[in-house]
Parts: sequence; C-alpha cells; structure tokens
Amino acid sequence: MSTEASTDERASILLVDDMEDNLIALEAVLGSLNEPLVRARSGEEAMKALLRQRFAVVLLDIRMPGMDGFETAANIKRLDQTKDVPIIFLTGTDSDAGYAFRGYATGAADYLTKPFDPWVLRAKVTVFLDLHRKNQQLERMLAHEQEQFDELARRLHAIETSMSADDPADMAELRRHIRHMEDLLRDMRRGRGL
Repeated sequence: MSTEASTDERASILLVDDMEDNLIALEAVLGSLNEPLVRARSGEEAMKALLRQRFAVVLLDIRMPGMDGFETAANIKRLDQTKDVPIIFLTGTDSDAGYAFRGYATGAADYLTKPFDPWVLRAKVTVFLDLHRKNQQLERMLAHEQEQFDELARRLHAIETSMSADDPADMAELRRHIRHMEDLLRDMRRGRGL
C-alpha cells in the first residue's frame, strides 16, 4: 500500500519529547511519510492528545520531566481507548541498560536509541502505519458484515411475522424475502472468499 493514503485512512503519528530539537528531528525524518505529525512536549500533553484522536503509533521519549516515558506508556496501556496504540520508545545512548527491558515490560512495541538511523525509524513507523490501515479496513469490513447480518435478521423476522399471522402474506412476498436473504448470504461468502 502506498504511503499516501486517502483522507479517511490517514494515520496520525504522536511525537512525544520535551526537547524542541528532538521534535524537529523527528518531523524532518517522518515528514516524507505524508501523515499528520502531532507534537506533545510532556506525558500529560501526550495523554490529552491520545484521548482527542486516534494514532497509528506513538514515538515516546523516556527521559522527560514530570511524567516520564515509562509512566506515560503505562497510562496509555491502562486505558481501553489507547491500550492498542503501539509505542516506540526513544532514548539517548547513555541510558541505563535496563531501560530497554523496562520499556518492553511497559508495553513498548519497539525501542530505539538516539541518535537513531532515519531509515530504520521511517521503516519501523511505516510498518505500524500499514498495520493501522489494515486494522481500519478490517473494522470497516466487520461493520459492513454486521449490517448484512442485521438485514438478514430483519428479513427473517418479517417472514416469521407473516407466517404466524392469521392472514399470511402472499407467497410471492415471502419468496422475495428469501431470495434477498440468499443474495445477502452469497455476498457475505464472496466477501470472505468462501
């Protein structure tokens, strides 16, 4: 799938770092992906942004004043609305060796040290953007399938009602409902590749 998606498939990326230079660097590396980049200068700002909109991925600095990256990640994973958003931790090379373990234990999908290779970061983010789009596509397919099941249920109810009435509806109407249900089932099977 191309990195330029239609408007409804655009996947925002949340950049969380307290240092302006780091945010500028991330924007420079990820700008070519043509997806909305949203900045947050603290864990608190990141949580507010996550509650306002959906994100395909969060790039999260570990060392920040106030709510650090680990605490922010724990809060992200704690909420039903945000628990499935993948997190890539970013930290300096001078960080504690246990940071990577702690990052993964907190729910990180990946972990990179600064300075990071721009190609590697872009490739990793692209994977999460593609996964996000595929999840959105699956959600749309499931919603459409649910609509089809609801239509089948309505048709079955109409048939049951007309068959149990004292004055049953004309057989042509019943056959029309049944044909429509058969068409819906055929479409659903085709949609699933059966």
